[in-house]
Amino acid sequence: MLIRANRLAAGIACVLCAGALGHAPDAHAQQAGGTAAPAPAASTAPPAPSDATELGKITVTAQSRSQEMQQVPIAMAIVTAKQIDTVAATDISRLGLFVPGLVVDPTDPTQPTYRIRGIETDDFGIGTDSAVGVYINGVYQTRSGGSLMALNDVARIEVLKGPQGTLFGRNTAAGAISIVTNQPTDKFEGDARIRYGNYGKRYGDALLNLPINKDMALRVSVLDNQSDGWLKDAATGQHYGKDDEWGARAVYRWNVTPDTQVLLSWDHDRLKEPSRIDVGLVPLSATDLNQRAPFPANPASFYNPLNAPFFNSATDGREERNYNAGTLTVDHNFSWGTLTSTTNWSSYSMSHIENGTGLDHVTDYLNTGVIGSGHTWYQEFKFSGANDLLDWVAGVSYYQEHARETSLARVNTDTYDTLALNTGAGLQYTPTGTIFGYFDSVLKAFGLPYHLLGDPWTETVNNSGNFKSMAGYGDVIWHLSDRLDLTTGLRLTRDEKDFTWFTPPRSAPQLDATLAQMQAAGLLNLVPILTGGKVSAAQLISILTQNQIFTTAVNQLVQKRNTWNDASPRLVLDYKFTPDIMGYASLAKGYKAGGYNGTEPDSQFAPEKVWNFETGIKSTFPDQHVLLNASAYYYRYDNRQTLTVVPSTAGLNVPQYQVSNTNQAAKGLELEVQWVPLSDLRFGFNASYINSKYTHASVPAGLDASGNPVYLNVSGQPVDEPKLSYAVNGSYTWHDVAHGDLSFTANVGFRGPMRCNAASVYQGKCSLPTNFDLNSAQHRTDLRLDWTASGGRWGLGAFVNNLFNQRYVTGLGTVSQSVLGTPYAYITPPRMYGVEARVKF
Repeated sequence: MLIRANRLAAGIACVLCAGALGHAPDAHAQQAGGTAAPAPAASTAPPAPSDATELGKITVTAQSRSQEMQQVPIAMAIVTAKQIDTVAATDISRLGLFVPGLVVDPTDPTQPTYRIRGIETDDFGIGTDSAVGVYINGVYQTRSGGSLMALNDVARIEVLKGPQGTLFGRNTAAGAISIVTNQPTDKFEGDARIRYGNYGKRYGDALLNLPINKDMALRVSVLDNQSDGWLKDAATGQHYGKDDEWGARAVYRWNVTPDTQVLLSWDHDRLKEPSRIDVGLVPLSATDLNQRAPFPANPASFYNPLNAPFFNSATDGREERNYNAGTLTVDHNFSWGTLTSTTNWSSYSMSHIENGTGLDHVTDYLNTGVIGSGHTWYQEFKFSGANDLLDWVAGVSYYQEHARETSLARVNTDTYDTLALNTGAGLQYTPTGTIFGYFDSVLKAFGLPYHLLGDPWTETVNNSGNFKSMAGYGDVIWHLSDRLDLTTGLRLTRDEKDFTWFTPPRSAPQLDATLAQMQAAGLLNLVPILTGGKVSAAQLISILTQNQIFTTAVNQLVQKRNTWNDASPRLVLDYKFTPDIMGYASLAKGYKAGGYNGTEPDSQFAPEKVWNFETGIKSTFPDQHVLLNASAYYYRYDNRQTLTVVPSTAGLNVPQYQVSNTNQAAKGLELEVQWVPLSDLRFGFNASYINSKYTHASVPAGLDASGNPVYLNVSGQPVDEPKLSYAVNGSYTWHDVAHGDLSFTANVGFRGPMRCNAASVYQGKCSLPTNFDLNSAQHRTDLRLDWTASGGRWGLGAFVNNLFNQRYVTGLGTVSQSVLGTPYAYITPPRMYGVEARVKF
């Protein structure tokens, strides 16, 4: 298949730079996305001095186009396959601290959140999309589907910052994460690797690249990632923080003619892990499981969650996902350019159920979770070409998704009584303030064989969504002179969404059976006497059978249909001051479709829109062996969909999540420096500074005594994004060590403390007065020592992640705090280390 150069699209999809994590790119990364050109043989010979001076000039081929990183007027971070291996990363969340400006939160791996330059969408339902688009080989991934799959035969990861809608399409208002995998080559090859580490870490992957004939090849890769977990339940001894993921990928390539190539791929990922780690903060008796947490909670008495005993009452708690996808890509070269057709189908099922209090007491029992499934279909036709006047890309795409999801909350009748006591609502019905406990004690006093405590109570909201997105786009680089280029781009998008809510009546079969028996025995007729006339039998039955958590539109089907249209332009001017120095300025708009809150029937949110202005410079200084890239940006973000916890201060209701719209603005600076003073010695530095504030925002902060929402105005206050983050790395290689090369790599990451506003404490992002720090500055140091035999056939490695065992509290779960008095904390893992052995053939 012929390779046609096109600076625009190749620059977007295929940029590669050495040193982001302390390594030069490997041969596989340079060939990803290309034709069947054989990979160069591995060599341990020292690189020629000129290699060290060619920073930023490494080119790759992807989607049949070539481009040097330094010619692309976009701020970006590139992580190669070798860099992924250096830190033993198994998914992209393990790389976030080393890519300033990027945050990936894997607390719920089945529904992760992504943040670039302070912009994220943290809702967990199918009704909203992420503002950061995750793509695998150009195909958009849903958050519940394949966005946080294990990294399997990956060539590189491209983090593109700022709106990327012109070429990447939907839901890239903040940026795009593009994962590019390796394609089959004409060379027979295979490799295998195993890792063993502390906490029972067991990891293995294997690859086979099999040429079938001169036009066909097959590439198959598998991986298995296991560990025993790094935290134990203090009551049951069960392990948490475990890894249990298996993945496979197969790619078939057929060069039908010299101008036509077909790629057919299949991806599979299976995740089966315990529920997330929620560490309870309230000290309670380990033997009296009927003890209630003090209310209101006293932060001065909280455990330090890094040292607290851990409990999990979710007996079926889990994080599970099953994902399958098939992709057909057809490339054909014409005399005037290239046509690429991409067809993708994917399906997934997922479930995550977790403890909602971090405790194992009967009186505070609360489990929450989401169970869902869905499938997507995507079709894109992309045309591209180039001549002396312009480089151009144009195309049309269609995306369709069908998804179903159930949000659930589980309590028991003891929890109901705790709500009644803490809110004072129980005094409306009984002298003691409890409801089930009061009547249970009366029944027990008379020796009657009925029990009302300990009965389970479940409430759910069922959602279904049918979503369609259609787009047409074009992007042209006009070569105004040998030094000056003007890029103009436009994407037209139409989103259609059909969404439903159905909230069934609460499910409490044991309680219902007991109430029916008591009614048949005539005992409920005594209710007015036992309550001092506060409530009748009929009123009590009504209270005990109505929903208390999901209370809106019970037993009703609610449906919404919406259509949103958008035009997102892009304008870039770049000028080459010298062959090694380019400056650029850009203006781009990003867009994300509107959506719905899955637990709030009939809710609707406006589309998100962002305007981003950016200017930057990309430069290399060959004589000094230095690469220097810098950018400055300013954006205004309207209608950001923000997930907030709304505390309940009235009645018996449990607090709920709501999605609200806010406006914000930010200005920032980014810097990348690479220095290769010697052929075998490399240093790198990446930094990001951002000052992000709300321009208009009213955040829900609870309900007043009448049940009306209370809002906090945080306009002009900081968004919670830290101002500064940076990563420093270095590597050195010794040659002719035991007939091979020995390399040492160090990576240091820093992320500043989270900034707080008036609403932060309600969302668990900033501390109340406690004996631990919440969202303080984070440091992490990773080291690796690696030996590769001459010829590259064998290799050994030893690594340590989080060398100094620095642990952090990254947030508080506040759903249960306002009515149960049981907040819990999210914490980071401890130090991990291990050894690796690998072989190639």
